[in-house]
Amino acid sequence: MSQLLILAQTEGEHLENPLIPPIPELVIGLLAFVIVFGFLAKKLLPNINKVLEERREQIEGGIEKAEAAQTEAQSVLEQYKAQLAEARHEAARLRQEAQEQGATLIAEMRAEGQRQREEIIAAGHSQLEADRKAASSALRQDVGKLATDLAGKLVGESLEDHARQSRVIDRFLDDLEEKAEAAR
Repeated sequence: MSQLLILAQTEGEHLENPLIPPIPELVIGLLAFVIVFGFLAKKLLPNINKVLEERREQIEGGIEKAEAAQTEAQSVLEQYKAQLAEARHEAARLRQEAQEQGATLIAEMRAEGQRQREEIIAAGHSQLEADRKAASSALRQDVGKLATDLAGKLVGESLEDHARQSRVIDRFLDDLEEKAEAAR
C-alpha cells in the first residue's frame, strides 16, 4: 500500500485540480474538436441540409398532393351526391308519371268496359225483344193452329180459311193480352 500512496503523491503533484485537464491536452482536444467540427460543417452539414431540404420538399409536396387529392375527392363526392339527388328526383318524377298514366289507363279501361257493357246490354235487350217477338209469333201460330183444329173438331168442319183464321186468332190473343195487362 505504501507504493500506492507514493504513486498517488507523485501524480497529485502533477495535477492540481482533477476537473481541469492539463493545458496541452486541452489545446490538442480543442484543436481536434475545431478540425472535426469544421470538417462536419464544410462536408457533411451541406449534404445533411440538402437531404433534409429534399425530404421537407417531398413531405410538403406529398401534403399538397394529398390536399389536392382530398379536394378532388370532395368535389367528386359532391358531384356524386348531386347526381344521386338528381336520380332520386328523376325516379320520383317517373314514378309520379307512371301513377298518373296508370290512373288514366284505369279510367279509360273502366270507360271502355262501361261502353262495352252498355253495348252488350243493348244487344241483349234487342235480342230478347226479337226472341220475344219470334216466340210470340210462333206461339200465335201454334195457338191459332191448335184453336182452329179444336174448333174444327167441335164444329165438325174444317176451318182452313187462313185469312179468317188469322183474324179470329189475333182477336182472341189480343183479348187475352188485355186481360193479362188489366190483371197486373
